Amino acid sequence: MKGFTKKLAATFCAVGLLSSGSVVAQALDRISMRLDWTPWAVHAPYHLAQEKGWFKEAGLDVYIEDGNGSVTTVQIVGSRAQFDVGQAALASMVIARNKGLPVKAVALCAVANDIGVIVPRGEGIKSPADLKGKRVVYTAGSLEAPFIDPFLAAGNIKRSDIDLLSVDATSKASTYMVGRADAVVTTVPALYPSIMQERESEIIPFADYGLNMLSFGIFTSEAKLEEKGEAIARFAAVVAKTWEYIYSGNQQEAVEAMIAQRPQARLSPELLHEQLDILQQFFVDSEQERVGLNKASDWEQTIKTLSSVGLLENDMPVDSYYVADFFEPLN
Repeated sequence: MKGFTKKLAATFCAVGLLSSGSVVAQALDRISMRLDWTPWAVHAPYHLAQEKGWFKEAGLDVYIEDGNGSVTTVQIVGSRAQFDVGQAALASMVIARNKGLPVKAVALCAVANDIGVIVPRGEGIKSPADLKGKRVVYTAGSLEAPFIDPFLAAGNIKRSDIDLLSVDATSKASTYMVGRADAVVTTVPALYPSIMQERESEIIPFADYGLNMLSFGIFTSEAKLEEKGEAIARFAAVVAKTWEYIYSGNQQEAVEAMIAQRPQARLSPELLHEQLDILQQFFVDSEQERVGLNKASDWEQTIKTLSSVGLLENDMPVDSYYVADFFEPLN
């Protein structure tokens, strides 16, 4: 891939993204993207890059569509022709590839597991053991579900020791906020800010109990890699650089771009800010390490965690799940 990234850098220079920023007249490469969910802060770089014209500067015409779950996005991008790339929880992508779906990750966004348990502040729930006898809500069939048993086992308890209630994903936060549950298992950055508006709470991260794995990232199908690999690499490079731009003190621009790009969603700027702040702790330290790059050690840990809970049926090489050295980081 080294020759590929050199060619990619030359392409960026040609369209001006690595030089003055001027756009050279040319036909734009079309990239269609399917997101994991309805708008929230993890989608900020796509909307900001659209709003500022950075995709066009990279020679790209990008179409973005909201989603309704990581699993669905992985299946759609892997099985159908209308989307070139997707964003999803990468564990969902790994599980699908292990079952034979021809998808691969091309860029990492959040590299630490963002699943955890949200519990009321000041009620003495500090670890899995403290959930004994409590009512805990989650969503059956969601990514979090297979990790509940090993999480509880870290506190020497099991499902029968808690009152575990499955609810629809859209009802988890409200069920907990009105007090019909003592804890909620969820993707923390997405729900924690809104929950805090109604119920003072704190977080017990799954990662603190040995359940370490990658979180969100960008993936594509093998067919699209063959067909549009260079354009997808330009797309990934812009997204990675935009994340670094956001977390160099430009969160407000990201919030404004999201609201401008998704006006029908009636997004709260305060919640978007808080989501971005929480999300940052799941990223690499961009001053020490560039955002977006695939690291073998991160993938090895992810495969180890997913295998430990029985989610991977087939023994496959770790590097079969991602493309190494896919793009050259932008300066």
